[in-house]
Amino acid sequence: MARMKGAELITEYLIANKIPYVFGICGHGNVGMLDPLYQARDRIKLVSPRHEQVAAHMADAYFRVRHEPVATLTSCGPGSCNIVMPLQVAMSDSSAMLAITANVPTQQFNRSPFQEVNKHFQADFPNIVRPVVKRSFQPTRVDMLPLVLRQAMTTMLSGRPGPVNVDVPFNVFQEEDDVEMPPVARRHGAQRSGASPDQISAALDMILKAQRPVLFIGHGVTLSEAGKELTELAHALRIPVISSPNGMGCLDMTDALSLGFIGRNGAYPANQAGRHADVVVALGARFDDRSASSWLPGYSWNFPHSKLIHVDVDTDELGRNYPPDIAIHADARTFLRQLLGELQRRAPRRDGGLEAWHADIKKWKAEWDAFTKPNFDIHATPIRPERVVADCQAVLPDDAILACDVGVNHNWYMQFWKARRPQTMLNSWGFSGMGFGAAGVLGAKLAAPDRPCVAIAGDGCFSMVPHVLCTAVEYDIPVVWVIWNNFGWVSIRDIQLGMFGGREHGTMFHEGANKTPYNPDFAGWAKASGVDAMTVTKSQDFKGALEHAVAANKPFLLDVHVDADVRPPATGSWYLPPTPYKEPAFGKAWLPG
Repeated sequence: MARMKGAELITEYLIANKIPYVFGICGHGNVGMLDPLYQARDRIKLVSPRHEQVAAHMADAYFRVRHEPVATLTSCGPGSCNIVMPLQVAMSDSSAMLAITANVPTQQFNRSPFQEVNKHFQADFPNIVRPVVKRSFQPTRVDMLPLVLRQAMTTMLSGRPGPVNVDVPFNVFQEEDDVEMPPVARRHGAQRSGASPDQISAALDMILKAQRPVLFIGHGVTLSEAGKELTELAHALRIPVISSPNGMGCLDMTDALSLGFIGRNGAYPANQAGRHADVVVALGARFDDRSASSWLPGYSWNFPHSKLIHVDVDTDELGRNYPPDIAIHADARTFLRQLLGELQRRAPRRDGGLEAWHADIKKWKAEWDAFTKPNFDIHATPIRPERVVADCQAVLPDDAILACDVGVNHNWYMQFWKARRPQTMLNSWGFSGMGFGAAGVLGAKLAAPDRPCVAIAGDGCFSMVPHVLCTAVEYDIPVVWVIWNNFGWVSIRDIQLGMFGGREHGTMFHEGANKTPYNPDFAGWAKASGVDAMTVTKSQDFKGALEHAVAANKPFLLDVHVDADVRPPATGSWYLPPTPYKEPAFGKAWLPG
């Protein structure tokens, strides 16, 4: 045993677990943690962005790129409340981080000292954060820390990963005790559950009998790093692959078997395949409303007319939205390896070929290309959205990381971006927190310093976290922000226009009686912060500007003026009751007769 302060024990345990960064904001509550981090600054680095939200988004994105966690550090009261939204972003998308929060001294519990939350229980931050983390711990003595730290780290990384909170009272950072360093936690993916032999046999039987099979992959495939096995199985059985946003790139999306994203703003071939499939193998995917056209039969999926094999490491997701014919509680990579082993053992022959199925898919792809490709060649001012996506695809290398913020810009990238590798398309999908892309790209770059990292951020999203510019300069983090500047909350404007007779109110950015479109000069804003920047209003200029920004290898912002009145084609649906839902703009829903 060694006599240590609580903050010293926490610091040493982070280092023992090879956590390289703490993303944190100082406050009186956590000041006791700062000096041990200073003493260990050659072994663990403190990065202090200008807002707690940014710190948590950075930690989230770091894990998505490397599948290794970092920690956040926030002070008591409002400082820690600022991470509630990004914690839920991470929770919804199964991204791990250790959120160390500070609280008031235990000697002052329930006396309403400065920044205590105590309406229903003393020092009650754990109840604030409880719905948005896998577990919250509140050690009230130094001798409680070894067990708490071990359990917190294990909980964070085991099974379906996610954020975990350790809430530390002020005095516990500073007080001393004789403590033992807890054992290092196992890394993410060290323990992997598998299917039973009977389940593997039944699943393969169903797949081999299918005439119109599809694989639907979600974040579970990415998290289990199963891209190699997925690609091998898809090629071996010639099964087309539909991807959720967080599964993008596990199969190279230029592969002939890749159909893209499904749902409201999915690609037409993906929605057609989902509608007509007779067997769907879902791997680590949730069937959320946007990737299932709000569960309307025939719009994206056709259960129970289609058979469903659902594989997930989280039993809560099995049958949440569609009752599976075969439910398998297993890690995606383990399942795929088991299935490949069974396939090799049997060396089966299909009951029939998939020629007709692939002919249909080839036809749907041709129809989709004929409908969309001409728009990618149009040069205009303001710039058509397709040009922005196409030029990013042309300029960025296959290993570049795109951190995509939410909004209409995200819809365009979901529909047309072709991720070539896993963990290169970062999305706030489940909770859709604004600012994730603009802030998260900083964490992504720290996780992959030798790769280009580009944020695609709407003007609304970026305006929520503009202080990311300061952090990039302070810590020399060479990222590129592409501001999708369409002068409004355009994705919400479009919903409003459709629901309320073409009226717009509170969704566009204006100034003056004439309602002139207004935004700050984003390039000027960036330059005032020490970041190089350009404003791009002509489509002919964007590709060269992006090439220059990436090659500069320093923080760079491009303010890109994008046409707000060109909308992504709808190939599925998104139903918000009681609003009536409509047929897709491209393609029709299909119901078996």
